[in-house]
Amino acid sequence: MSSEQRPSANRMTLQTFKARGAGATKGFKLLKKKRDALKSRFQFLLKDIVETKLLVGQGLKDASFALAKSQWANAGDDITSTVVERSKKPSVLVKLVADNIAGVSIPVFKMTRDGTRDSSEETLGIAHGGAVINATRETYLKAVTQLVRLASLQTAFKTLDEEIKMTSRRVNALEYVIIPRIEDTIHYIILEMDEQSREEFFRVKKVVEKKKAKLLKERIEQELLAGAKSAVNDVNAIDAPSALGQKDADVIF
Repeated sequence: MSSEQRPSANRMTLQTFKARGAGATKGFKLLKKKRDALKSRFQFLLKDIVETKLLVGQGLKDASFALAKSQWANAGDDITSTVVERSKKPSVLVKLVADNIAGVSIPVFKMTRDGTRDSSEETLGIAHGGAVINATRETYLKAVTQLVRLASLQTAFKTLDEEIKMTSRRVNALEYVIIPRIEDTIHYIILEMDEQSREEFFRVKKVVEKKKAKLLKERIEQELLAGAKSAVNDVNAIDAPSALGQKDADVIF
């Protein structure tokens, strides 16, 4: 605040900054709780991602082995091109939905399967190896399910990571910049108001002292003026001629 313009020091400004400080403190506590909740969910996601990656690796390995068995059961012919030719419409669809975690929208992939669209592949390997091919289909379906789950977890993981970083920046800004700045401003306003109160008290005291001195001076002047008038009256009374000292011409003794 030293390089910025200081606000005016009065009670209205003080109440305004106190309200700002209360709002900043409340926002800091809420954002801190949100960050803690996101970090907790982040740790769970990290654990799920590690487990799902292991399952995906094992599932893809099983699917490759099942594909090799189905090709061996189909007299060594490659069934991949046949499956691609018969697949007209996808039987597995992935939809994007939103999940809410502590006010943060997290994208989640949901997989749906329509078994009626696999009718064209059900006759595949009807002569020989049909059971093995169906088992391969189910193995690949499990592997795809785990892949979709892994994609959903990794997307949520990245989204939460960005949100945690942004929330942490806000929490740090409130804790180390905004709140200390508001507290410093409040402290400055209180000091200025105290200084103004002391100046006002000193000014009033000086005014009262000057007024008392003026009244005292006026009273002394009035007393001196009254004393001077009394002395003049006494002198006049002494110098007044006596009626006994004059001779009346009509009176003969």
